[in-house]
Amino acid sequence: MLRVVVSTLPALRPLLRRGPLLNHKPLLRSRLQPWPFRALSSSASPAAAASEVVAFEEHLTRCAAAGRAPLRVAVLVSGGVDSSVALRLLHAAGHHCTAFYLKIWFQEDFRNFWSECPWDEDLKYAQAVCDKIDVPLEVVHLSDEYWNHVVSHMINEYRCGRTPNPDVLCNTRIKFGAFLEAIENLGFDYIASGHYAHVVHPSAENTEAPSVLQLSKDKVKDQTYFLSHLSQSQLRRLLFPLGCITKDEVRRLATQMGLPNQGRKDSQGICFLGKVKFSEFVERHIGEMEGIILEAESGDYLGKHRGFWFYTIGQRQGLRLPGGPWYVVEKDVQNNVVFVSRNYYSLDKRRRTFRVGSLNWFDNSGPGNNEQLKCKVRHSPEFHDCTLIKEHTEENEDALVVHLSEDDQGLAGGQFAAFYSENSCLGSGIILDSWDKMSFPVCSRALEIAKLEDKSSLGKPVRILNLEHVVKPEKQEEIKVA
Repeated sequence: MLRVVVSTLPALRPLLRRGPLLNHKPLLRSRLQPWPFRALSSSASPAAAASEVVAFEEHLTRCAAAGRAPLRVAVLVSGGVDSSVALRLLHAAGHHCTAFYLKIWFQEDFRNFWSECPWDEDLKYAQAVCDKIDVPLEVVHLSDEYWNHVVSHMINEYRCGRTPNPDVLCNTRIKFGAFLEAIENLGFDYIASGHYAHVVHPSAENTEAPSVLQLSKDKVKDQTYFLSHLSQSQLRRLLFPLGCITKDEVRRLATQMGLPNQGRKDSQGICFLGKVKFSEFVERHIGEMEGIILEAESGDYLGKHRGFWFYTIGQRQGLRLPGGPWYVVEKDVQNNVVFVSRNYYSLDKRRRTFRVGSLNWFDNSGPGNNEQLKCKVRHSPEFHDCTLIKEHTEENEDALVVHLSEDDQGLAGGQFAAFYSENSCLGSGIILDSWDKMSFPVCSRALEIAKLEDKSSLGKPVRILNLEHVVKPEKQEEIKVA
């Protein structure tokens, strides 16, 4: 029988100071009294575990070995293939492992959508993987911590027109924040997970040197972007067994090991939503407020939207406008107006300079002024060459002016920018709401219309059929559409 452990954590100091968090009613949780963390034996017998021994090539376990064994490792498992293979590699390297499943989902708010617990399937897969090698599994409830330090922050940011990255916040504040604090005194040497990244720790002779976050062998799956805002004290406690292998090798190993989830698809989307659509989550917690959509270049009234917080810069899906494709290029938060364009990728409207605050460096000194580095402004295998210039914000906090060597249309306030030198991630910061003269231009007519208090005077939306033909409302009856 699987025991559920309920966390009793002290109030956490937010790692990103972005203002007060929202208060929210407690969600449904287990009524069990909180217990101390204790490893639970799984149902598998030692004999069964011994039959599961698999021989691995040396390079496959290099990132799992951590230079010495055995170590006591707390392994985060999700029921997916990546974390399952990571656990098996750590076990094969000779470490003493305890698996932990973090329950941070918020589907209690959407519990009528399903006939059974939405995270039950994940937990069953995780338990089956642990049983094959006789590794104990515990469930830790961190739903309250997740709400207080991730979700409420996201909602505040959406209301301000920014689009934070929940995966970065989850890693910083929950997986390697709240959870690390919870097991701090339980004797574990490291926390491990199925992230595609590699941490190089200092040698025993040079313990004062910092740990270094390096790119994964699989540059497409690499997840250093999501880990770039961790502190050095967090990084020193982490192992990523998949950092030395590719996704194809992970799938091959899952088959070789006979994992019950070997054919399971990778999870997509925001981790705590599961089957809930992002728009449903935003509607539930922020609501709707009707606004208008204007063409940035002309100010033409094209249609209505449900609230600017449903949209992010560069978004194409969900606009439902004829004559497209249309892209969101700017938002007027004060007047609840979304500006769109079909010329999002035109050369004269691209951005290449932006400001970054809330800086975090794995090495306390950070990069030098005017240093040439590489930058990621989203999770992808693509890098920009960039130059950094140090400055201070109006609040006298450190900030950077980042100048890219090439243009990028998708820069969005609230997102993270991660910085790299060769194969190493140096740290990251949050993109601020200020741009250079290369920002997407919104015409004066559009800005004036956005400020109108009575927007009902705009009449019917302009109907645009294609790039060459703009159809005004009074002319619509003259156009016959096949």
